[in-house]
Amino acid sequence: MEGGRGRSRGNPFLRIPQLIVETIGRTSRLVTEHAGQLGLLFWQVIANLFQFKVSFRDVLTQIYVMGIQSVPIVIITAILAGIVTSQQGGYQFTSTIPLYVMGSIVTTSVVLELAPVLTAIVLVGRVGARITAELGTMEVSEQIDAFHSVGRDPVAILAAPRIIAGVIVLPILNGIAIIVGLYAGLYSAKMTMGLGHEAFFYGARLFWHDWDLVYSMSKATAFGLAIPLISAHMGFRTTGGAAGVGKATTASVMFMTLTVLILDALFPPMFLD
Repeated sequence: MEGGRGRSRGNPFLRIPQLIVETIGRTSRLVTEHAGQLGLLFWQVIANLFQFKVSFRDVLTQIYVMGIQSVPIVIITAILAGIVTSQQGGYQFTSTIPLYVMGSIVTTSVVLELAPVLTAIVLVGRVGARITAELGTMEVSEQIDAFHSVGRDPVAILAAPRIIAGVIVLPILNGIAIIVGLYAGLYSAKMTMGLGHEAFFYGARLFWHDWDLVYSMSKATAFGLAIPLISAHMGFRTTGGAAGVGKATTASVMFMTLTVLILDALFPPMFLD
């Protein structure tokens, strides 16, 4: 065995395939490990919820922290999204396209894509990173072990309220972002293109489908589950003191962002076709 490894190190033609296989193996093991732990954490949250072990007061506290305190940044993001969408759409218009089509462009873009995705990205940075840092600090300082030593379930006390609050809060924030983004796009189109309220809403209704709002809220709910679930999972996995908390938080933000984008890519073929 050692002789085979020595020959592979000396021969670059054997070393490269070996490195590829090792990388694939490590990545597959890590992905499988994360998936299994996420599934177990989700199951524990569901079990604690149906066994009434989750404090309603803790859920309300997390709704306030994750939801109400996030409203200002969500509103600012939605305003900018509506303005940019309106201005970019107006830049692409030609004299042969009716101006009222701008209402459909802004409405469809904000409702289906920009409001849920940008709201989720905002919560990744503001809420997800905080959850990972909090739970990671508790993990490395052995506070999580203290819960176990006194017979308390840290999932029911720490993870479940945050995950439940995320599922409740993100669709509400998404609704706020939709309303704000639409009116921001409306006033931007009025100032830059001279498009009136009636023409804007006529274009919005012309291509509107009732399923669009359900689709947007479903996407927001999926994001609201994924963000606190991943952040809590990464917090419980933290090791290595203060440096480990920093690494776990960075990895958590990357993991959550990729998950939001992957889910966003999966939703159209699953629910719009």
